[in-house]
Amino acid sequence: MFILNPPYISELLKETIKKNKYKVVKNSASVEEMTDYEFLLDDSSVIDIAKNNKDFKLYANSENSIEWIINNLDFTDIPQKINLCKDKVKFRKLLQRIYPDFYFREITVDEIKLLDKNNLKYPFILKPAVGFLSFGVYPVKNEADFERVILNIDKDIDNFKNVFPKEVVDSSKFIIEEMIDGEEYAVDAYYNSRGEAVILNIFHHPFFDENDVSDRIYYTSKKVIQENIKEFQKLLTLIGKEAGFKNFPMHIEVRRNGNKIVPIEINPMRFAGWCVTDLASFAYNINIYECFEDELQPDWNKILNSTDEAFYYFICADIPSNIDKSKIKSVDYDSFISKLSHPLEVRKIDYMKKPLFAVIFGKTFEYEEIKKVLSLDLSNFFII
Repeated sequence: MFILNPPYISELLKETIKKNKYKVVKNSASVEEMTDYEFLLDDSSVIDIAKNNKDFKLYANSENSIEWIINNLDFTDIPQKINLCKDKVKFRKLLQRIYPDFYFREITVDEIKLLDKNNLKYPFILKPAVGFLSFGVYPVKNEADFERVILNIDKDIDNFKNVFPKEVVDSSKFIIEEMIDGEEYAVDAYYNSRGEAVILNIFHHPFFDENDVSDRIYYTSKKVIQENIKEFQKLLTLIGKEAGFKNFPMHIEVRRNGNKIVPIEINPMRFAGWCVTDLASFAYNINIYECFEDELQPDWNKILNSTDEAFYYFICADIPSNIDKSKIKSVDYDSFISKLSHPLEVRKIDYMKKPLFAVIFGKTFEYEEIKKVLSLDLSNFFII
């Protein structure tokens, strides 16, 4: 079963659903995007299927579907599992047996403003207890950083309250947690009907510098998979046992420092957002939607033996904060794409309504290209 919602529904997802005649929850998004599709089911039909199928599974392309799931599937354990992931305080409590020494603290916006900056334990991360992408995430290394947070937090909260519903980004509650060192990775995976973790892709998330918290670019490669899959599989197995996950898709972000791997967060019911999970089809010819729905497991040994040494990446091309959307005449997509050696696909986004103007898939044999993308000033591609 699939439930479709904005901000972006990929053509690969729609084609996969139609080819396999997968059932889809009927809503305004699915009616608009899949005109005359015969397997659109109304709420009552979906609820009946869920009640009569102990192995009921649901994939949501967007966390905007969470409200519907909570309101309609409260007789299942899905809302409870979602809450366990989305609420970062509950998530940290879930992991306490695995990471007993990890420091975190729940806090409100008003309490943040009353904190004594001289008595805080630096460095730390401040972020919404329920959040999406990098909205409202503040790395705080010292007192000066904390002062900047206090100056900007109200304005930032107003910005992301206008973009996402409360179920996706909740600005009423924040979490302070210790800063996790190491390289950042993200994993698309699901737990099957037996509760076994199945990894579908691993992405490395590089940053421009130590102050960068953006989602500008992620990449995958044969080396990324080979160096991490065994250890990440072990971690997902431990998490699955603690949480009791079954028939559950997820996108988990972690940091790795040598043999130490610490989760940052789990995004439930979906894989990498804004359709960027489709990178697996470019890099490894894996249809992640079929893998989840049909409980398929990639043969990673076979896949990697036939995979080249390239870096396959996606770019989340966001609107720079110094750009006034109301003054944008157009975006020079051609100029942007000319910076890439092997662009694979460009998916344009309605930048007047969304925080991105494109998701771009690419391929390169030179890591320098990834570094170049990280350093690009995207404001140069807007015609004002």
